Formats: sequence, structure tokens, C-alpha cells
Amino acid sequence: MSIKLSVVDQSPVHGSHPAIEAPGLSIELAKACDELGYYRYWVAEHHDSMHFANPCPEILVATIASVTENIRVGSGGVMLSHYSPLKVAESFKMMATLHPDRIDLGIGRAPGGSGLTSQALAAPHQARHGDQYPQQAFDLKGFVDGSMPNSNPFHTINVLPDSSPKPELWMLGSSGGSAGLAGHLGYNIALARFIDPDNCNPAIFTEYTEEYKRAGHEGSPTKMLAIACICAGTEEEAKLRAGTAVYRKLAAQLGLREAFLTPSEVQDRYAQFSESDKALYNQILNGYTVGTPDQCWTEIEQLSEDYQCNEIGTVAVTHSFDDRLDSYQLLAKGL
Repeated sequence: MSIKLSVVDQSPVHGSHPAIEAPGLSIELAKACDELGYYRYWVAEHHDSMHFANPCPEILVATIASVTENIRVGSGGVMLSHYSPLKVAESFKMMATLHPDRIDLGIGRAPGGSGLTSQALAAPHQARHGDQYPQQAFDLKGFVDGSMPNSNPFHTINVLPDSSPKPELWMLGSSGGSAGLAGHLGYNIALARFIDPDNCNPAIFTEYTEEYKRAGHEGSPTKMLAIACICAGTEEEAKLRAGTAVYRKLAAQLGLREAFLTPSEVQDRYAQFSESDKALYNQILNGYTVGTPDQCWTEIEQLSEDYQCNEIGTVAVTHSFDDRLDSYQLLAKGL
């Protein structure tokens, strides 16, 4: 199975650079990945985060698309519960007009931030917390595709500039809750194994595919599996680099909030962990794809086979931007 390799970029606030430089580093990495032959470059949405610096993916998507040539660019994803489906459709259809056949619109149900930020984004109205997400996703597809049924009160609205350029529509999920909805509505699906590897399994894609066919959509559904992947020249170095992201995830589960630690700081903390915390750290690390290029590609190929999916999205969060760039450069040797 020929594998397409893509990038999901959370715009991490690297300890090697001031936070204000994080969006610019995403642009720098996207340009490099375009030259390296990656297939897609998606940016995530986070609010009020000390670790991730992109609250407005539509701006970063437009900027990256304007400075790259071949790579598809999109959102992974827009947290739709905060926004008007019409406005999202207008923004991404405009980008698809300016960058034909290169724009993806991925959406998600999660808030991408705290309950307080959800309230602030919805003000002066009440935050929706995803309860209207299925209807929003239905309306969004109708606006993008021009397929709004006559029974919908918005069916007479035309999304400018005209009806032809369209972004690819994707729905994001991590543990299967959106698989049936994505299949029913005819979205492509991206499964975020990097968020919840313990509850991510091939049966989610099976459910999606069955619902897609049951709904009578034409063509074959497109699937992406997104994984946490850190590559280095040696397995030992890769595990050191991965420690920054692994510790952040562990700290979140323990209710701790602190900036990214260096790999050496993580090792110092690990030495002081209780046995139960060490076990939890190792469990998180085991959910990552970590190692040399050959080791990473062996696991990527196995995951592609297990999930019957020929596109793998990679998430790399490191303390140093140079380490993240090097990880993608090394991994690209298998393309």
C-alpha cells in the first residue's frame, strides 16, 4: 500500500523560541515540508493555551497556502461549535478560490480550550458545547457543496464568490464518537490516534465506511490516521525528544500546568517519579511512534495495514524547533 505522509501542526510554543514566534515557525516548517514531499499540512485550533499558539487556523491556512506550492493546506481542525457554518464556508471557499485544489476544511467537535474561552467566544450568547454540532456540520456541508435542501431556511444563500471552488471536507475524531456522523454526512474522516491511542482502533474506520455506504454517497470515502511521531538518528535520541510531549500529556492528567520542559528536565523529573507515574509515562510513550527513520516507517506501515488507511498524518511536538524540523526531515527519507 503506497502511503501518503502528512503533517498535523499544533503550532507548539517551543522552548527554544519566544511564544510570539510560534506561528512563524509553523510557516517555516510548512515550507520545508512542501519541499520534502509531504502531502498535506494541517494546522490546529487552540485557545488560551500556554503550549499551542494558533487560535485562528483560517488565517494560518491562508498564509501557508500563499507561500507553498504543492502541498495541500487545511485545518485540523476548525472547532465548529464556536462558529457560524456560513462564515466558515465563506472563509474556506475563498481560500479554495485563491488556491484551487489545495485547501482542506477539517472540523472538530471539541472546544479547543477551557469552558471560559467557550463562553467568551460565544458571548453575548450561550456557549453551545457541541450540542448543535451535527446540525452545524450538516449546514456547513450544504453551504460548501451547494446541496442545502429546500426545507432548510438558508437554502437560498449563495456562498461567494461562486459555486465551483470547494475545499475538501473532513471531520476529525479521536475515539469514534463522530465516525457515524462523518459517514452519514459524507465527510472524509481523520482519526486522531495521537490524542487517545488507547481507545483508537480500526473498528472506528469500519463504522465510518459502513455508514458512508449506507447513506448512499458516491465514490470511496477518504481516511487519514493521525499519529504522534518523533524521529531522530537513534532510538535513544528520539525517546529523549519525545519526552517533552509525553511529560506534557502526563502533567495534564495529573492536573499540572507548566511550559514545555527540555528533554533533560523531563529525565530529571522521571527519575523522581513514583512507580505508578513512571508506568503512566511509559504507557503514554508507547502510544507514540518513536525511533529512527526505519523504526518509524516500520510502525507507520503496520498502522497503515491495521487501519486499512493509506494516509498517515504526523504530529511532532518537541522542546526545540530544530528537533521538530529534523524529525520531519528524517522521516521524509522514506517518501
